[in-house]
Amino acid sequence: MSMWKRITNIFAKPEPPKAEKSMLALGPGDICEVSLVTYEVVGRVHNRSRNAVVLTLQDGNTIVYLHIEERETLQYALYTPIDGRLDSPEEVPTTIELDDRNYYLDEQYFGHVTVNGRTPFMQGGEQHVWQYQSDDYHLLRIEWQNGRFMLYEGEKVIPGDVQVIRAN
Repeated sequence: MSMWKRITNIFAKPEPPKAEKSMLALGPGDICEVSLVTYEVVGRVHNRSRNAVVLTLQDGNTIVYLHIEERETLQYALYTPIDGRLDSPEEVPTTIELDDRNYYLDEQYFGHVTVNGRTPFMQGGEQHVWQYQSDDYHLLRIEWQNGRFMLYEGEKVIPGDVQVIRAN
């Protein structure tokens, strides 16, 4: 190495450290931990207008869905799919009784979503969402897109129980 190169290396600024990837930026192939369980992210549905993401997480044969939304702080909810059927998006009720538990409509919205990886809906487009909450804080989520409904049951997760393990 020449003397000139050594001198320039002394005065060169070191590369800034890479920013850690946030949960909102994770995509297929990344690894995260939710409530002490390590999952691989296999799919991602992004609703840009709400700054919200639903990650499809897989641990062996188990598949769950992590809803992440940035409001004042990051809000997390972990869902599992359930069997059920609705006939029409115009007929989604404001109160649903499921397994002796009443769920009340908390929020309803729609927006354009982009899809990446393995998700319940294999293509992006207009998606309608109904989010419910019971008196004992259990959650119910209904999604409708391209003539198909998906129903999920879940619970809120505190931010301290969610972390990025490895991101691409």
